[in-house]
Amino acid sequence: MGLPALEFSDCYLDSPQFRERLKSHEAELDKTNKFIKELIKDGKALVQALKSLSTAKRKFADSLNDFKFQCIGDAETDDEICIAKSLQEFAAVLQNLEDERTRMIENANDVLILPLERFRKEQISAAKEAKKKYDKETEKYCGVLEKHLSLSAKKKEAHLHEADNQVDNVRQHFYEVSLEYVFKVQEVQERKMFDFVEPLLAFLQGLFTYYHHGYELAKDFNHFKTDLTISIQNTRNRFESTRSEVESLMRKMKENPHEHKSISQHLMEGYLFVLEKRSFVSTWVKYYCTYHREPKRVTMVLFDPKSGGKMGEEESFILKSCTRRKTDSIEKRFCFDVEAMDRPGVITMQALSEEDRRLWMEAMDGREPVVAQLDVIGFNVMKKFIYAVETRGIDEQGLYRIAGVNSKVQKLLSLTMDPKTCADVELDSPEWEIKTITSAIKHYLRVLPAPLMTYQYQRSFIKAAKMDNPETRVTEIHTLVHRLPEKNRQMLELLVNHLANVASHHHQNLMTIANLGVVFGPTLLRPQEETVAAIMDIKFQNIVVEILIEHHERIFQQVPNSADGPNNMPSNQSRRRSTESKAPSCSERPLTLFHTPTHSQKGMNTAVSVIVSTSTTSPSPTSPRSPSWPMFSAPSSPHPVSSASSDSSPVSVSGRKAIALYACKAEHESELSFIAGTVFLNVHASREPGWLEGTLDGRKGLIPENYVEFL
Repeated sequence: MGLPALEFSDCYLDSPQFRERLKSHEAELDKTNKFIKELIKDGKALVQALKSLSTAKRKFADSLNDFKFQCIGDAETDDEICIAKSLQEFAAVLQNLEDERTRMIENANDVLILPLERFRKEQISAAKEAKKKYDKETEKYCGVLEKHLSLSAKKKEAHLHEADNQVDNVRQHFYEVSLEYVFKVQEVQERKMFDFVEPLLAFLQGLFTYYHHGYELAKDFNHFKTDLTISIQNTRNRFESTRSEVESLMRKMKENPHEHKSISQHLMEGYLFVLEKRSFVSTWVKYYCTYHREPKRVTMVLFDPKSGGKMGEEESFILKSCTRRKTDSIEKRFCFDVEAMDRPGVITMQALSEEDRRLWMEAMDGREPVVAQLDVIGFNVMKKFIYAVETRGIDEQGLYRIAGVNSKVQKLLSLTMDPKTCADVELDSPEWEIKTITSAIKHYLRVLPAPLMTYQYQRSFIKAAKMDNPETRVTEIHTLVHRLPEKNRQMLELLVNHLANVASHHHQNLMTIANLGVVFGPTLLRPQEETVAAIMDIKFQNIVVEILIEHHERIFQQVPNSADGPNNMPSNQSRRRSTESKAPSCSERPLTLFHTPTHSQKGMNTAVSVIVSTSTTSPSPTSPRSPSWPMFSAPSSPHPVSSASSDSSPVSVSGRKAIALYACKAEHESELSFIAGTVFLNVHASREPGWLEGTLDGRKGLIPENYVEFL
């Protein structure tokens, strides 16, 4: 039920029902007054809370903005850079949001508190003042009326007339006050419908503006949020792999601390005991020794931690030689003798253990070579493996990521690396799974004495990957590749071209360039020292491999402007010489022989020698006709030769064997057609200048002189 209407005509009657209706209006005004009073109090508390919240959020944003990430290593990946600046981005968003909140708080006093206080003071207070006046006039009118009605009728007429006029005046004034009060009460009741609600609406509009501003900020922040989410996921993935590597290194160092002693490429240091003669008595004195490889300088400092760490004078000399001391020649173990260029005599030193002596000996004399080398056997095996992968399983999912059985991998490598058994290995056989072949490729690269991209340039490649400009990274890596030794660059080109082919089938094998970088980065660029810093650089090793694969045509087929030297010849430059040019040099010749019988010759137990050509103009290694692949073709029947032997020749040869360095297609029936690696029998001088005569598969013919090399 709503409030009853107050009729102005009821003011004249002033009935009890009118008074009851008026009281209900007065009670509603009191209720409204109390509600507005509490609302103003709560509004002020809300504003104060918003100010406190804004202050706390600004302090939080300032803390985010002041914090700076420090990553392990001397450079950061793009993902790490994105994450590092994320705190500043968060702080900027919060500060922007709080600026809008501050504007809302400042407006809240004007649009909410002041209007409510004004309505309460100007309207409700005015109604209360009108009530007081109405009550006062009611009391006055009732008193005058009662007094007037108590007058005796015996009074004089003039006195009674005057009293009647006085009552009429008081009644009229009472009616006027009553009308004004009723008007004011109803006016306030009506005005509160908009004067009271409108400030609340304005305040809510300010809130909505604030939240809409936050919504717009969220939309603008969405792009960075997406990039940050990807960077966080990538960093988490790298962390998981890196964490396992670091834990593995920690366990290794706990189990075999001496095997993981920090070894520098240019420096060796540690404690050694030196045999000295003092007062005709030989004694062992403890020194802290440092050996610098480049100037071959040995520095010794007398130091004993037990004596309080007192350091003696420094002695130094230039190393001339270092010789392991035999056990039967001295009572002490782990000894070796050194000779100095600038001081006479032999200095006998004792290491702390056999492993420590090995490290000192390696630092001073060098290390023993390992079996695996970048020789022709290695090239042939790699090409054979790559050909099998590209023809049999290039679309297999998880190529190079799924590891083969270690025993099978070792068996395959031992068979293919042995010249006696390599020809019998048939990679088309179901015995050799693709994962076994791919694991053999990776294992071969890992057991090389030095990584394919060399220890010398390992740090340079990592430094190039850390450059900020992507184009500069490619350019620097391009230059470094052409500084590699010739064999290393050839093997790297062979491998990277293959990996590019694998990546081109990533829709089938799921091996993207990034996945291949993860697989081959630590293998091609393994550090000389296994440290935490080196593990942290694995991500940059992966980036180097990604760049090599993505830009392989530019890197290997174009010569960088900054590259110079003999190793930086254009890759598309033909190394084949014409019959009128000089013979190829040793660096331009094939590396060695790879023996495999052809199908027609297996029954005859005859081996055909095929050579791996280093010519960059040869067919693709995936082609069965490639000179780098062990194949053979020759006419099946002999043809007559019209040439005759000569008594004189610029080359004194007679009945010798020779091997073809390059392929040649006969242009005349007296000439022989052959591919690189073909072996000729009974080679001797020919009457034709620049030509030799030889026998191939029972047929005699002419051979270009500078196309072959005598065995």
